[in-house]
Amino acid sequence: MISDMGDITDQGFNQSTYQACKAFCDDNNIMFTYKKPSGDNTASRVIAVESAIDEGYNVIVMPGFSFTGTLIEVSEKYPDIKFIVLDVSDGDLLSAGVPRKGEAYDYNPSNWNVMDYYHYENVYDALFKEEISGYLAGYTAVMLGYNDLGFLGGMAVPGVLRFGYGYVQGINEAAKEKGITVNMKYAYANTFNGDAEISAAMETWYANGTEVVFSCGGGIFVSVSEAASKHGGKVIGVDTDQKNLIDGMYGEGITITSALKGLYPATYDALDDIINNGKWDDYRGKILSLGLISGTDPDANYLSLPINSTMWNDDFTEQDYRELVNNIYLGNIVISDDISHEPVTSNVNVEWLGSIK
Repeated sequence: MISDMGDITDQGFNQSTYQACKAFCDDNNIMFTYKKPSGDNTASRVIAVESAIDEGYNVIVMPGFSFTGTLIEVSEKYPDIKFIVLDVSDGDLLSAGVPRKGEAYDYNPSNWNVMDYYHYENVYDALFKEEISGYLAGYTAVMLGYNDLGFLGGMAVPGVLRFGYGYVQGINEAAKEKGITVNMKYAYANTFNGDAEISAAMETWYANGTEVVFSCGGGIFVSVSEAASKHGGKVIGVDTDQKNLIDGMYGEGITITSALKGLYPATYDALDDIINNGKWDDYRGKILSLGLISGTDPDANYLSLPINSTMWNDDFTEQDYRELVNNIYLGNIVISDDISHEPVTSNVNVEWLGSIK
């Protein structure tokens, strides 16, 4: 595994992927290592990949959209290596500065085909329907009684956009069902790390009445949670169940829930199928979007809320949540994954603030 911008102790994206890779290899007596690139750039990530290949590793896991340029450079150069990438979307592959196979970095969006951009025959790309978890978190927050909400995304990349736009849709639907209007602030930090500037902005939000902020972007939870703790506010975590982490640092009861993304099962299951079950042909060359696989067992899904740590109350119970998940699974509730424009709302007054930095 090659780590993303963060580290394998980030309590989120990298750590979940690392733990899945290590657990699979430990369970199957397979050699495992991870590499942390020396810098946050494609050249450093390529060096890390090539270092692992030089050491004899032939399955490389790369989590995060920042591996887009790396994927394009190494997939064609090493056709016998199996590459598993997480969260590299079509939009990432076609973003400015990314070349077609065998070409220099002279992006031309005309007549594009995503398969022209990398040697897809030796790549499996797992995406997630983050809009589902976002919707569940937003719907739940309103049903639990919160009427002044916020969303702070790290960077406006496809995964974060899907989380955010799903969150807005869930808030809107719950508000509509309750016959109320909810206020909301929506912004991006342009980073996945917290800092003093973000903390100050979040303190302003909470001081002016925001009750809950969905912290959707790696280490920015530090700034959001710190501000929440000073103003009696609440936080929604992301990717993993962050309640113990955030509450342990900033006070019991700050985290009402977390919008989960199944990085661990997606990674472990793919490795098991590819290595143990000989199903590489079922994965290679595919970009799969993972979502709900069960209506009756929410924990089995790739997108969910943590049942045991969410702060359910009499207004919205665990059983209510289970029914909500089942209705989404059955198609009775449709959540848009369109990130080309902001969601249209009827019962939410959204302040679209852009970047706070």
